[in-house]
Amino acid sequence: MAVPTADRLLRVDLSAGSTESVPIPDRWLARYVGGKGLGARYLYEELDPGADPLGPENVLCFMLGPVSGLTPGESRYAAVTKSPLTGGFLDSYAGGTFPDALAGALASHMGLLVTGAAPEPVRIVLEDGEATVEPAQRWGDDVRATAAAFPDASVACIGPAGENCVAYATIASDAGDHHAGRGGAGAVMGAKRLKAVVARGEPASGLEELREEYAGRYREAGTGRWLRASGTVETVDFANEAGVLSTRGWEDGQFEGADAVGIEAVEERAAGREYDDEDDPRGFRVETEDGESVPRGATAMTLGAGLGIDDFDAVATLGEVCNRLGVDLISAGSAVAWAIKASERGLIDDSFSFGDPDDARELLADIGARETPLGDALAGGVDAAAERFGGGELVPTIKRMELPAYDPRGAHSMALAYATSDRGACHRRGRPVEREVFEGEWSPERAAEAVVGEQDRRSVLWSLIVDDFVGDVFDDLGAEWLDAVGLDVEGDLATVGERIWTLTRLFNVREGVSRADDALPTTLQEPLPSGPNEGEAVDRATFEAMLEAYYRERGWGADGRPARETVERLGLADAVDADTPLAERSRSPDGE
Repeated sequence: MAVPTADRLLRVDLSAGSTESVPIPDRWLARYVGGKGLGARYLYEELDPGADPLGPENVLCFMLGPVSGLTPGESRYAAVTKSPLTGGFLDSYAGGTFPDALAGALASHMGLLVTGAAPEPVRIVLEDGEATVEPAQRWGDDVRATAAAFPDASVACIGPAGENCVAYATIASDAGDHHAGRGGAGAVMGAKRLKAVVARGEPASGLEELREEYAGRYREAGTGRWLRASGTVETVDFANEAGVLSTRGWEDGQFEGADAVGIEAVEERAAGREYDDEDDPRGFRVETEDGESVPRGATAMTLGAGLGIDDFDAVATLGEVCNRLGVDLISAGSAVAWAIKASERGLIDDSFSFGDPDDARELLADIGARETPLGDALAGGVDAAAERFGGGELVPTIKRMELPAYDPRGAHSMALAYATSDRGACHRRGRPVEREVFEGEWSPERAAEAVVGEQDRRSVLWSLIVDDFVGDVFDDLGAEWLDAVGLDVEGDLATVGERIWTLTRLFNVREGVSRADDALPTTLQEPLPSGPNEGEAVDRATFEAMLEAYYRERGWGADGRPARETVERLGLADAVDADTPLAERSRSPDGE
């Protein structure tokens, strides 16, 4: 017997203090499924071009998918909004216990859509399919203190960084163990004076046999074995060995202190592991100066190698500082690296050094508080700081988002993945580096095909919404699961993924994004000084050839706009408005 798909949306207008339950159009469910896709469709429909991301007109969606809580692994939700960091489309994801509680609290609703801004700080309480807007007494508290105030519920909230509208503030759940991290969804909450979403609900149930079948597949798959063995922290060791671990603000591709912050160091310090609901181990729990934390691969890569800090305890503590502030540690670590390099070059009056955790902690606190000119500038992101002080070439960004720690100079296809990501530089949309480093440098066509394939696949799985890691065993992109919940989609799922990715590009094009924004940062054109990729850089001609191949693969024009024929083929013609420019024709196979 099929488990019914949630087919309604719960809307909250904070300006009016009103709530409303509305049906989701059947055609939208068939075309966009849920999660990322459905959130993108609502965002495109309801937001005027040029809207201020921190204005009351911005839309913030907490989206689930049609199989939320049913599939094995860690449940997740999607925060979908217009990014205050990039000014473009943003979807950010978090796992832990909150998505299950959210699904139970929303009942027949697939998501919560928040508009407006409250005159005073509030929280939204969800229970039995209803929403209540209440005063928030916890404004000013950090993430852990906010969550502790609701022992009988699961909480997604912001910390001081979100309250102060830091452009890369997170939405934290599970008391800061999990974050919808990149792009600044937490700043949108802060601007709306929404401190927390409190969910009281039980996890979904059903499809137990199918769940157990896929759980078995996952446990036998390479991803499942790797995650149980070492969690995501092993990415530090992998990246360092491959020579693609950005070090000391992108000055090198290997970190001599990697062993001190990598998997062996974590295992030595760990007090235990966190587990998903299948009792599969995930991240390692460690004690820090600020309490227990779960450092993941990005923590050691960005706050360790990226800042030249080879003291694991110090790195874990810096990660917990970010968790409590509610700030994306990738962007925050990049901002700290920029400040260190700017001080070395005399662009700012302060003196900071790589390898000094005290300097890093001081800068993180300054970012969260925004009380000094430097802290305020860094809170806007690396590009904002460079616009105020100079030094735009010091730390790479794409579409104003700071790059994660995988260095494309050792795997050029990652430059293409970063440049074409719909939310700015992001390794989660596609990580071809994990294959290219073993196969040797790819042709432009091979790189384009790999990046497009991963982007479309992720678009489908993030619309269902499926655990990132368990999704590796969804060989049919989730068709069996959609059959089980009785949701008929329009077209095959590969086409659904392409449709959703194209829709987010259309949103960004309407906001002014063009080929010029699918850019190669100057940092990546400088050769690596040492390691297995010594002398390697991303050649501009090579990059442009990859980008041309990507546009051809996508059916976009030379300007990076989706072509009219592509929009019509994907069933998006009725979604596109007059403010969205299209290419009249796509790039032909010969590049014309």
